[in-house]
Amino acid sequence: MTIAPTGLDHVALNVPDVPAAVTFYTEVLGLVQNHERPDFGFAGAWLDAGGQQVHLIELPAPPNMGQHFALLYDDLESVVTALRAQGLEVSNPMPSGPNRHQAFTMDPWGNAIELHQHPR
Repeated sequence: MTIAPTGLDHVALNVPDVPAAVTFYTEVLGLVQNHERPDFGFAGAWLDAGGQQVHLIELPAPPNMGQHFALLYDDLESVVTALRAQGLEVSNPMPSGPNRHQAFTMDPWGNAIELHQHPR
């Protein structure tokens, strides 16, 4: 048997305040809340991000040791400008490969987020 994933379904992030995190991820980064999340017995939320999901789990965020996830955008420069206008610290976009660029920011709880652009 060959093990070969067909894609990435979701990533899960620990955040100490799920309602505030839903607001940040939907209103600032443009994700959309998915209200189909069952009651797992702990606070959380599911957010749609262009065909994949970000799952929020209400727990303390771990220390940042390089872990991150990347959100894909069509116009990275415009996203960086808009986020900076909202007061977020965002690194300068830089090449990350042929026709690829990346920048980084963090959510209010220290989870690192890569902002990525490449041809689809």
